Amino acid sequence: MKMQRAQEIAASPVMAAVTYNEAPVYIQHVDEKTEKVRIYPLDQPENELEVSLHELIEQKLH
Repeated sequence: MKMQRAQEIAASPVMAAVTYNEAPVYIQHVDEKTEKVRIYPLDQPENELEVSLHELIEQKLH
C-alpha cells in the first residue's frame, strides 16, 4: 500500500477494506518516517500490531 493512501484511509470516517495476512484490519496510525502502520484486526481490537506499510492490501470492491 502507498503511504498517501494509508493516510487517507486512517483519516477517513469510512471503513476501507484493508487486509493484513488476509485478515481485515483497521488502520489506527501511519508513521511516515518508519513507513510503519499501527493496525488491529477488526475482530480483535485489543490485538494491536505495528507492521510495514507495504504488507497491507486494500481490497478493491467491484
